[in-house]
Amino acid sequence: MGRSRSIVPCSFSCGWGALLIRFLHSSDLHIGKPFGRFDDDLRARLREARFQQIARLATIARDAGTCLVVLAGDTFDAETPPPQLMRQTIRAFAQESDITWVILPGNHDSLAATELWARFVRECPGNVILALQETVIEIGDDLAILPAPCPVRHAGRDLTTWMDTAQTDPARVRLGLAHGAIQGFSEEDTPLDLIAPDRARLAGLDYLALGDWHGPIEVVGNCHYSGTPESDSFKHNAVASALLVEIDAPGAAPRVRRVETGHMRWQAINLDLQPGDDPAERLNAALPEPAKRRDTLVRLTASGRLSLSERARLEQAISDTDEDFATFEFNLQRLDLEHESADLDDIEPTAGALRAAAERLLEGAENPDLDLEARGVSRAALGRLYGYALRVQE
Repeated sequence: MGRSRSIVPCSFSCGWGALLIRFLHSSDLHIGKPFGRFDDDLRARLREARFQQIARLATIARDAGTCLVVLAGDTFDAETPPPQLMRQTIRAFAQESDITWVILPGNHDSLAATELWARFVRECPGNVILALQETVIEIGDDLAILPAPCPVRHAGRDLTTWMDTAQTDPARVRLGLAHGAIQGFSEEDTPLDLIAPDRARLAGLDYLALGDWHGPIEVVGNCHYSGTPESDSFKHNAVASALLVEIDAPGAAPRVRRVETGHMRWQAINLDLQPGDDPAERLNAALPEPAKRRDTLVRLTASGRLSLSERARLEQAISDTDEDFATFEFNLQRLDLEHESADLDDIEPTAGALRAAAERLLEGAENPDLDLEARGVSRAALGRLYGYALRVQE
């Protein structure tokens, strides 16, 4: 541990030299993620979008004037990906032959995945550096990478500690590469694996490139989570990205810029609605333009209060647009009813079976003794009854 090995940089202009180090920082590709809760077509599209990020990151790196991409863990979603997927992934990295890839094992694809990494070592393309040991990796004349590969899924210790005493040439930029939690930023809440929040300072790092958290976070100016380049949940409601990092010289503050990478967009929409709002207009204003909808997954949550007629307009707006999207989930349970007698008159103006049903549902929708789910069921049923009555009248 702590010994160094040298790598000759690729011939493409990488930006490293006396004045500038430039590289692309990404992580958490999670190639092979199953996305089991969606239908077969959408699962296939989501998996393919993740796989295509290899080519996408390579293109972004070229366009930015660098041939170095560092992947801070969880390139694969599991320790035992199918052999076909392993082969195709290795070939995809090899195909981007002008890009130097530095790949770190994360918690999903830790070193415990012995078959995965043994195969990667056997078939490793010349443009891929596998950061499988706590060993300084020297690239060109100006860059030293200090990796902290995950030995198992939950190591139970700070894997970056070794960086504090790792010796590198003072003329080289020190780049740390790690995967795990800082100050509770973990995706899986593993406090025993917390990385010291001041590790970059303690280890004299010019930049600490982190993976694990699926959204971009600046811990301090020279320590960042890149986030995943392809979103996989509604948790991080933003377009996925990678980080382009530039460092002028050892000891210089890095310049970090987000570069959009994502193909599929996961958009969580929260609408707080009040009587008098036009719910269809509010919904349409929150949705992306039509050209982007096929590649967008939507989760809509509505709250506040609407009259029955306004709620019906919202539900009709959802029905009119939901098929435009890769998937469209909606939750109206927190949307209370603003009771207007005219709304019940629209269902049936005089006493009758429909009017009696509507009044029972309205009572359930407004009953404080019932839980939120039960009241939501009554509101939804009343809304459907209202819509049915209007269609019959038409």
